[in-house]
Amino acid sequence: MDATTPAPKTARTPRRGTNPRGQGERLRAEIVDAALRLLDELADDQALSLRAVAREVGIAATSVYIHFADRDALVLAALEHCHAGLLRAVDDAESGAADPVAALRARTALLGMWSREHPGLYKVLHESTLNRRSDMSFKHDMSERTTAAIRRCMDAGLVPRGDAETVSLDLRTAVHGAVSMRVNQPDLLWSPLEEQVDRFLTKLVGVPPAER
Repeated sequence: MDATTPAPKTARTPRRGTNPRGQGERLRAEIVDAALRLLDELADDQALSLRAVAREVGIAATSVYIHFADRDALVLAALEHCHAGLLRAVDDAESGAADPVAALRARTALLGMWSREHPGLYKVLHESTLNRRSDMSFKHDMSERTTAAIRRCMDAGLVPRGDAETVSLDLRTAVHGAVSMRVNQPDLLWSPLEEQVDRFLTKLVGVPPAER
């Protein structure tokens, strides 16, 4: 299962049998997937327990400790796996774009859509205290790719030239702010996220407004 699309909530998995020899990595992957499902439900890494993850997989809690020293180690592994899947999804979205502006719009739209569909994972990935307690430098890859996407637009003469890193930071700040407010204040009268993201792209990057 792709980490970017956790399985829908279902009844907890019954206790499973022991993995055949050599399939420890398979169990580790199942533990990570279970942690992602629970994190998406809980929206709080500190509310996650290893016992709950073990129940989700159908194993003894001690089996989780074979692969992860503690809760933070499991959460970090799960988030890094999720982020890697999200990077692949963004690459796929960009691959079919007609030009650098279309690619930038596609990647930004996908990130907004993922955040809307997985608000719990979004909160843990970007708003949890884990960001201050642990090394989450794997997130830099997404930031660097956004900067590279903006630089390609500038190099192609499709948007005004400027400091791509500054423009990228402004864009990411705006998009994250919009997503965070939607996650934390869902009762406000929001316009469609896609339209708001298009306004950010026009005002901050200089891309032509999207036709609707």
